[in-house]
Amino acid sequence: MKTKTIVITGSGSGLGKMAAIALAKRGHLVYATTHYKSEADELNNYAAEYSLPLKSFKLDILLKEDREKLNDLDFDVLINNAAIGDSGSVAEINIDRFKNVFETNVFSNILITQEAIKTMIKNKHGRIIFLSSLAGRITIPFLSPYTASKFAIEAFSMSLRGELKKLDGCNIDVCLIEPGAYATGFNKENNEKKYTWMSKVSYFKYKLSDMKLKEEKKWNFIESKNYRSIVKKYIKAVETKRLKKRYSAPFIQSCLTQLGRIFGM
Repeated sequence: MKTKTIVITGSGSGLGKMAAIALAKRGHLVYATTHYKSEADELNNYAAEYSLPLKSFKLDILLKEDREKLNDLDFDVLINNAAIGDSGSVAEINIDRFKNVFETNVFSNILITQEAIKTMIKNKHGRIIFLSSLAGRITIPFLSPYTASKFAIEAFSMSLRGELKKLDGCNIDVCLIEPGAYATGFNKENNEKKYTWMSKVSYFKYKLSDMKLKEEKKWNFIESKNYRSIVKKYIKAVETKRLKKRYSAPFIQSCLTQLGRIFGM
């Protein structure tokens, strides 16, 4: 296996952190960027302790000066992992909450990808991996700020894939990773955000207690603690010679999502 140099955003916690460490353990040089310096310090200490080829530094994808840090690196793969989420009813949510999610998940991911493409075109090769979600393939009530942003990632990333194939003399490929529900705390945190404002004024205020109880039971039931299933998809997307458009996990959730799409859910 030929080792690669990888930049991964949003690797300070959750799946991004697990993937960054797993890729470094396989011998790849990983630039694991984080939102907070303290997270980068923790990763660098871990890498030093276990002699891993991993270097971490703070990179806020919202900031132009941080995105331009990529221009000082030579790398083969960009994994756009950084994301945030929010929740609430479309009928009444403050539009700024939507804008906030789209600024990170959509616009900033496009902008940092444009920076990465400069390096890849110069090197005549590269691979760009976007973290979408199974929630980018099927809608979930009250999670539209997050799911809509993931639907957008599905759209622009596949457009980019087709466009880059038309570049003569360059081999730059694009794919998606679509995690389902994993017990990292991310899903529950986003789900809870709507209650900070819907509990005060909402068309659904009288339903919130029942909604909250059912949602807690649902997440506890569906969230997977088998993180290896999705980390394997990160590794596959980086290492495979024949890149597919999409890599999804867990398997059962992926199947149920596809069935939901077929039956119009």
